Amino acid sequence: MVIPNLVTVLAICAGLTGIRLAFEHRIELAVAMVLLAAFLDGVDGRVARALKATSKFGAEMDSLADIVNFGVAPGLVLYAFLLDRAGAPGWIAALLFAIACGLRLARFNVMDHDPGKGWRAGYFTGVPAPAGAMLVLLPAYLSFLGVEHSRGFAWFSCAFTLLVAVLLVSRIPVWSGKNLGRIRGDMVMPLILLIVFYVLLLINYPWHTMSVTALAYLCFIPLSWLGYRRREARDGPDEGGEG
Repeated sequence: MVIPNLVTVLAICAGLTGIRLAFEHRIELAVAMVLLAAFLDGVDGRVARALKATSKFGAEMDSLADIVNFGVAPGLVLYAFLLDRAGAPGWIAALLFAIACGLRLARFNVMDHDPGKGWRAGYFTGVPAPAGAMLVLLPAYLSFLGVEHSRGFAWFSCAFTLLVAVLLVSRIPVWSGKNLGRIRGDMVMPLILLIVFYVLLLINYPWHTMSVTALAYLCFIPLSWLGYRRREARDGPDEGGEG
């Protein structure tokens, strides 16, 4: 039980360190720490299940860490870097993002996760918190690629932060991939190569890769919604599923 809880604590440390680095104006490293915190926070539960070390303590610890790493840390880092140029509206946008993340996590914790919901079990309700943390930092990625830190860009960042906050608490169905099942044997090697290729891009072109990833995910959201509606029209609502 120690290992998954240690991963959770390390995630909290990374997120809080990212906030400190942001206020020290070491922004690229701060964003990297926040992304690392989001990654660690996203895998600690899987580590616990893989080690058969799940516990009520670990679940509560993970829930408390989620709001720090997916809501507070990205919001404060973005505020220290860009949103403060917009004045009070920038702070309001950062606060609303953190609150929306907390609401999203609370809704997730109280939802019925019964796998018997059928095909609907393969969809999130609203954008998941880890994806929201990755998305909201898109203005920072673009800044690292040379976009000027103008007041207009700060206002754009405010509007984008509010958009991500709305996506977090929305009822938009977002495909999760949970119903994919086992991977076919002939697809394992190509999938490994694809993952390695993505990691290499992330190492060598981090901000280009993160910008493309965030934009691709934004495009994926309406496609996911359309796929959900088509499936609903074809198969009908599952018993006990969400409307």
